[in-house]
Amino acid sequence: MEKHINVVAALQIGFSILGLIIGGVLFTLFVLLGNFIDEPDAQIVFGIIAKVVMLVLIVLSIPGIIAGIGLLKRKEWARILTLILSVLSLINFPIGTAIGAYSIWAMVQPEVVELFKTKN
Repeated sequence: MEKHINVVAALQIGFSILGLIIGGVLFTLFVLLGNFIDEPDAQIVFGIIAKVVMLVLIVLSIPGIIAGIGLLKRKEWARILTLILSVLSLINFPIGTAIGAYSIWAMVQPEVVELFKTKN
């Protein structure tokens, strides 16, 4: 089960970093699009959209990174956080659904629960 825990941790960290990268790309795209428009109000709107999108993706990604690092350190709170994030990712069809289902399955196995309880 150690392998499954490490895989779930890597998936959490990897997809959270991917979310941050996508946020950065979208932020840059919206800012550049706003700069190409001559209308000042449109530039302001594109700037606001860029900041909101980046903020939302940061807020959604940071817990996954924290959970992944906690899983690598075998912390019980990280297992619980991973379960919560996995349930939320089930609505992100199809990749999020697959990752969420796998993560839930891995984190509720009796050996994993016992491993995390003995490490704390």
